[in-house]
Amino acid sequence: MDLATGAMGSLLPKLVQLLGEEYKLHKGIKGDIKFLEGELRSMHAALRKVGDVQRDQLDELVKIWADEVRDLSYDMEDLADSFLVRVQGFEPDTNSHKLKRLVKQMGDLLTKGKTRHKIAGEIKDIKARVKEVADRRDRYRVDSIVANPAATTAIDPRLLMLYKPNQEIVGAEEARDELIKRLTDGDDAVSKLQLKILSIFGFGGLGKTTLAKEVYDRLQAQYACKAFVVVGRNPDVKKVLKDILLGIDKQKYMDFNLATLDEKQLIDELREQLVNKRYFIVIDDIWDTETWGIIRCAFMDSDCGSRIITTTRIFEVAQKAGDVYRIKPLSRKKSEELFYTRLSGDKNKCHYDQQVELSEKILRKCGGVPLAIIAIASLLASKPMDDWSKVYNSIGFGSGHNKDVENMRKILLYSYYDMPSYLRTCLLHLSIHAEDAYIYKVDTIWKWMAEGFVHEEPDMGSFEVGKRYFDELINRSMIRPYQFKSHGPAIGCYVHDMVLDMICSLSKEENFVSILGSDEKHTSLQGNVRRLAIQSGVIDKDGPLASTRTQQLRLFNATSCVIGVMPPLENFQALRVLDLYECTYLDGHSCNLEHLGKLLQLRYLGLCGTPITKLPGEIGDLKFLQTLNIIATRIRELPLGVSLLRQLRCLRMCLCPVRVPEWIGNLTSLEHLAVDNVGQSPNFVKELGKLTELRRLIINIGELGADSWKCKAFVESLDKLQKIQLLHISSREEANLDTHVPSRQLRDLTLSTSSPRLPAWINTSLVPNLTYLSVTLKAVTAQDVVILGMLPELLTMELLVNTSKGGYSSPCECSEGAFPKLKHSDTPAPLLALKGAMPSVESVCFEVYVRSLKDSNFDFDFSSLGNLPLLEKATVDVVCTGATVREVEEAEAAVRRAVQVHPNRPFLVLERMGEVIPAPSTVPGET
Repeated sequence: MDLATGAMGSLLPKLVQLLGEEYKLHKGIKGDIKFLEGELRSMHAALRKVGDVQRDQLDELVKIWADEVRDLSYDMEDLADSFLVRVQGFEPDTNSHKLKRLVKQMGDLLTKGKTRHKIAGEIKDIKARVKEVADRRDRYRVDSIVANPAATTAIDPRLLMLYKPNQEIVGAEEARDELIKRLTDGDDAVSKLQLKILSIFGFGGLGKTTLAKEVYDRLQAQYACKAFVVVGRNPDVKKVLKDILLGIDKQKYMDFNLATLDEKQLIDELREQLVNKRYFIVIDDIWDTETWGIIRCAFMDSDCGSRIITTTRIFEVAQKAGDVYRIKPLSRKKSEELFYTRLSGDKNKCHYDQQVELSEKILRKCGGVPLAIIAIASLLASKPMDDWSKVYNSIGFGSGHNKDVENMRKILLYSYYDMPSYLRTCLLHLSIHAEDAYIYKVDTIWKWMAEGFVHEEPDMGSFEVGKRYFDELINRSMIRPYQFKSHGPAIGCYVHDMVLDMICSLSKEENFVSILGSDEKHTSLQGNVRRLAIQSGVIDKDGPLASTRTQQLRLFNATSCVIGVMPPLENFQALRVLDLYECTYLDGHSCNLEHLGKLLQLRYLGLCGTPITKLPGEIGDLKFLQTLNIIATRIRELPLGVSLLRQLRCLRMCLCPVRVPEWIGNLTSLEHLAVDNVGQSPNFVKELGKLTELRRLIINIGELGADSWKCKAFVESLDKLQKIQLLHISSREEANLDTHVPSRQLRDLTLSTSSPRLPAWINTSLVPNLTYLSVTLKAVTAQDVVILGMLPELLTMELLVNTSKGGYSSPCECSEGAFPKLKHSDTPAPLLALKGAMPSVESVCFEVYVRSLKDSNFDFDFSSLGNLPLLEKATVDVVCTGATVREVEEAEAAVRRAVQVHPNRPFLVLERMGEVIPAPSTVPGET
């Protein structure tokens, strides 16, 4: 579903559902719905074509038609959901008296009859609107839509990067030298002669093309055949192959009729030209693996030392191409140098002393992206310094007719429109967050699901599909991942300021999200507000919401706001998402969730960090509610109404005093559960076993007792959860989990239980799909390392030792083939990697106990780091306890030497821990 299609993607399945046998609709109404379903499918197909064209390239009449259909789809989905929730009725309270229950059911029947009659009339009105819109579609010939010809003939702004003079390139020197080193170095003479393919990967605007051109200019003279070609978002593979041939031998192929050759003939011609030749080819801006797969067929490896560079902003493509070089943003110093050089040709900033503070804020916003720095600097260069603050307040888009700013916008839009429609919608949804906000992955996915952006696929739950969407946005460099301790799976993301400006602009243009916050650019509310994000300020009944049409509001997201009086919730009849994140209240006010039960469409209720003390009992009326997040609230008890939420799929109640209810086993649809304080609910360990749909369980089991009946009951319940993919268990004492039989779907495991040994079930036969492991042990043994080294899918491993209980681990050896896919290793002692072990490791973290090194005469072989071919970073904690300053310095020197001789020159972080033995004081005059 794309923003251009509105709610169409989730509406069509609901219309099909209404046509099902379980809904005894009047024959005429059923016919109307069938008509609507057919017409809307046709409109959906046309809207998808419209969504693939940039809005500024569309005919004005087509824009008007698309906007009307989008609004129509929202109204229809609201109507369909209203019918579904009201006609299905509510589950009766099982504790009610039989007579009361009978009276309620009779009342429901009357209500349902009125509801059907009312909805029948509304469907007639919708049908009339659909006919009008369908007629306009035919008049405007929307089905044959193409982009505005004038717009499509615009020159690709990336071509300008190919012809920038070298003196304009700032900040790429280190990366250029690193790439040249990778391309020219080899372990031996044989490897130097083998074909090497290096892929430069990074976000649009980071300077991939510039960097590739720099390397090409430096090395091309060493090669007999060379070419630099651009692929682009909509590739013509035949043209790319022709361009390579022209680059290799322009004189020959200018007169050669290449137009008559198909792809296979062009590949054959290239292979014939390159056989037994030393060639250097740069293939810039590849967008998909299929295109690369075809182009790759043209390159022979004749052991002549040939080299290929590719550039891409999609990680999957980079991996497929070869060795990946992840281009990084410019450092602060290099950003300043580029900024001031672009302003005046002089990198000295003293000429701009009046605006140094503002310049620093501008550079922070640019985030080290060269294209952004160049664009803003060129814009400022044409304006007096007194106007810089105005430019800063409107930085990004709509900043006047500046060529560099417009080119930057186009480059970002290339990435945006290359994405499938469902990813565009998910990306636009992130515009609800403020600049520089940390965005939680789990919360974001559940919000996407609540709004119908994510749909289940065969053999994959909707949360897993949403997780894949999130990872795709990372792989396409549209969002930047946030990882705990710089390793492991992404637990959140940041949106680069320039991307945020783009999606805020698009959201406003399409009325997808309306934003109220400190940024004046995004404060105006227009038309029917479908989604409202308030990023700061005061919420009051007489505030901005008072003048907003809230009847059609689907999302209300407030972050770090001060709440005076909440507007009546009963006004938000169409609300799907209500999130009050870290909001506070004015003196004398409290969180008023009165009439919460009237929000019949609500799917997501988030109160994280908000000082609410009680949930209303009528929460049980929210029969569509999927997510309830009360992390870090002051709630002490869940009302009984929560037990009626049969569609609740995510319940998160950590870091708050809430007691886990005895009836939690009633919530049989739960897929995600995060709880503390389970010790206060003795029956919980048995109730847990009823939640057989759980896929993610985060639990603090407190003090169950290693051999108690509670611990045994807990393990028995865990054994029943055979869909678990993520399991995080923590406790204040040892927990005996040895007899557990884990789910074979387990991928992410954290055990913070200070186990005396590695649980026997952590092995390749029982957890073959494990990708992330964090476990706290009393000590790590050589046998543990052997077992873990055989896990075929393990990507991140964190082994911790409880030093407060005397835990200590010695260095362990890893034999050839161990840890085949491991990328990040964090261990209490170094792992001695023999040649062929840990071939994919990119970062290592370990501790060095200086006293143990001294006792062994510093004979520990740090050179084993040299056996890690992809190592990029080493973090070493030097434990100084009981050692002298000299011993510590000798240990640190040994680590530095090992890193400095590594071919990759990995980044080294050295940190001291513990107290060093002070040097003996000397008395003046003594020797």
